[in-house]
Amino acid sequence: MPWMYAVIGLAIGLVVGFAISRFMTPEYNKQKVVQKELETAKFELEQQRQELADHFSQTAEMLDVLGKDYTKLYQHMAKTSSELLPNMPEQDNPFVKKIAQQNPPKNESDDANSQPKDYAQGATGLLEDEKKEIIETPLVEEQRKSA
Repeated sequence: MPWMYAVIGLAIGLVVGFAISRFMTPEYNKQKVVQKELETAKFELEQQRQELADHFSQTAEMLDVLGKDYTKLYQHMAKTSSELLPNMPEQDNPFVKKIAQQNPPKNESDDANSQPKDYAQGATGLLEDEKKEIIETPLVEEQRKSA
């Protein structure tokens, strides 16, 4: 029975000794510091990414507002220039020309319901002169012969 107490004491001593040596070594402390620095760096990186996304979102909204305000100002200038200078021919009025260029007349064929024309007429590109080779399987040849 005394030898059992000795074995249990030795096992407890080994566990306590291992725990003390593990937590008191400089490498473990260094690892904890590096882990903390890594987590801090990851947090800062994520925060910077979020700030960049917010910045670009806000900038896009501001540019949209700026574009709309610029268009509104230009239309105002065109309207007032024709009102204040009624005798000026349209070809001499720079604002009317610019608005006509920005708002081209719509064709009735440009309907939203029409199918887009995204196909090419004939062969195009590098393979234009090559003839296509038809490879037939034995099954297809048998079907042709029987038909």
